[in-house]
Amino acid sequence: MKRRVSFKVRGRVQGIAFRATARDQAQQLGLVGFIRNLEDGAVAGEVEGDASAVDAFLAWLKRGPPGARVDDLTTADATVAGLSKRFEIRT
Repeated sequence: MKRRVSFKVRGRVQGIAFRATARDQAQQLGLVGFIRNLEDGAVAGEVEGDASAVDAFLAWLKRGPPGARVDDLTTADATVAGLSKRFEIRT
């Protein structure tokens, strides 16, 4: 079963390769979508793929890469779009 989730991560998540590491994690899980920095210091994006892989990615987002401090992760289910071909970093 496919699942798509929008997410926002707050904490120490910019300037520590959070987006690049998240992209690598998503690709390892076979997921598509995107992640980007927000002006308020958070990162946000959408992820889509197998429901269990999306759950694993969201669990990873709760801790982030070494050097990150995740204070809050908010998520919302979104409509499965099937449009993305890869997981990318957006600016």
